[in-house]
Amino acid sequence: MASNKESIGKTLFVVVGLCFVCSMFVSTAAVLLKPTQQQNKLLDKQKYILEAAGLVDTKAGKVEKEVIIDTYNKYVEARLVDLKTGDFVEGDADTFDVEKAARTPATSFKPENDIASVKRVANQGVVYLVKDDNSELQTVIIPVKGYGLWSTMFAFLAVEPDMNTIRSLVYYDFTGSGETPGLGGEVQNPQWVAKWQGKKLYDNNGELAIQVTKIPTIASSVHGVDALSGATLTSNGVQHSLTFWLGEEGFARFIEKARNGGLS
Repeated sequence: MASNKESIGKTLFVVVGLCFVCSMFVSTAAVLLKPTQQQNKLLDKQKYILEAAGLVDTKAGKVEKEVIIDTYNKYVEARLVDLKTGDFVEGDADTFDVEKAARTPATSFKPENDIASVKRVANQGVVYLVKDDNSELQTVIIPVKGYGLWSTMFAFLAVEPDMNTIRSLVYYDFTGSGETPGLGGEVQNPQWVAKWQGKKLYDNNGELAIQVTKIPTIASSVHGVDALSGATLTSNGVQHSLTFWLGEEGFARFIEKARNGGLS
């Protein structure tokens, strides 16, 4: 009996010891890998910013790390924006964690009209100014997000310096279950993405007019984009995302100042 108890005790000791060693190994690995994970996350974001700007084509195959870094550093300037005033503010926009700031009450607010189901919004946002070899502004990229059918969808909206003409809308990330392949997942289909190019965000009165719709007369107009077939809720999510982030609780004040020469 004593021998059995001693055996069980030794077994428990070994098990506890192994668990402790394994937990220490996992914790240490997580700490050591965190900087690399953060760098990879930043690199991935920069890749899609460049795609939205038309500077790389991720659909053509893998884009080398060095190409992404060099192209981004040469042509793109990230700037922090105070959403309430629309003004640029000081800070490292490339490393600013918008999602973390949005989760912190001291650095965020709860929107009154949360049409995109974002829950909280960081006081500051990040925009990306894309310039050419002569340092002339070519594109302004605004991040947008909103809930689709199963997930929060993240995208970059690229517009011309007039802050009205769309260059592209690139969806690059989904948190949750992701959108259904062949339906909501079609937001990443190159054929649907191409429909956004050249569309206008605002009408002649300066009112937001862009619509994702199945009404043919509107979808074919300069302010319309054909909604995704069989993916009504995802299409609504795209519309709500744009309506929110281009609205008063999003980047509306920044856009207004930019249209009046605030980027020159």
